[in-house]
Amino acid sequence: MGKTIKLVFLLMIAMISLGLMGCGGDQASSGQVYFLLHNDAGAGFNEDLKQALVNKAKEHGVTVEVLDGKSDSNMQLDQMNHVIAAKAGAVVVAAVDGDAIIPAVKKANEADIPIIRVNRDINDGKFVSCISDDKEAGRMQGEFMAQKLPPDARIIYMSGEMTQGAAIKRWEGFKEACLDKRPDVKLLAMADCGWNRADALKQMTLWLKIFPQIDGIVGANDEMVLGAIQILKDNNRLNGVWSSGVDATDDALKAVQAGLMSQTVKQDAKGQGEGAWQLVQAALTGNKSSADVVVPFMSITSDNIGQFLK
Repeated sequence: MGKTIKLVFLLMIAMISLGLMGCGGDQASSGQVYFLLHNDAGAGFNEDLKQALVNKAKEHGVTVEVLDGKSDSNMQLDQMNHVIAAKAGAVVVAAVDGDAIIPAVKKANEADIPIIRVNRDINDGKFVSCISDDKEAGRMQGEFMAQKLPPDARIIYMSGEMTQGAAIKRWEGFKEACLDKRPDVKLLAMADCGWNRADALKQMTLWLKIFPQIDGIVGANDEMVLGAIQILKDNNRLNGVWSSGVDATDDALKAVQAGLMSQTVKQDAKGQGEGAWQLVQAALTGNKSSADVVVPFMSITSDNIGQFLK
């Protein structure tokens, strides 16, 4: 009887051990880090952000697999499902759409996969963030333009996609710091130029035909402002126009140095990428309660351009 009980006991231990091994296999992380980028355009802010994260991870012997969402929320959802199925160690997400990504984020939460938000909104679910305060960027633009614009100035504003928090907050910051403080400044027009230079070129071409006086151009990013500046320059209407963008891209810095652009507000892509890596590293080592990383903006004009040119 004693031998029988001992045998049964040993069999039970073996079964429990196998069960635990099976559970561990289902939940074990692959350790792979993914960066789901909303649009891997290969230039500008997104490229700098990506390279900062990839390079910092590489220094620590970690490979980051970058998946390009191509500005398609359905594609990004498929990519999220893929990395969840692959038992990702951590996922950095610059969301195409802050609402559309929510179900996948919650699914990753259920799978105990750490999510790190960078640069763009995610509107629900559990995650830590490496971001900059977009309203601060707009405020810096507004303060600069309020100081520089002549009395009774006429300006135009180019927004990004106004469904996105960054576009909304930058506009709010600018409005509060400039238009609300300078009632003599008239906003001639405001248009969503999709964050890109091509749309800004088209819009600015139309505005030149409509408005005989334009004293200022403000854009939610540099690409749109650079497009507007190009049209003004080609039509000999750039002289005396104050302009302000966001991102401090290489082209914008060169334009500030050349006197073609008045201000760019540096959204620190390198700082955001490296901050995202800090959060990834914490997640990989089991610290899933890290605080958000906030990267400050910086105003760049002709006064301090020499500090930022490469």
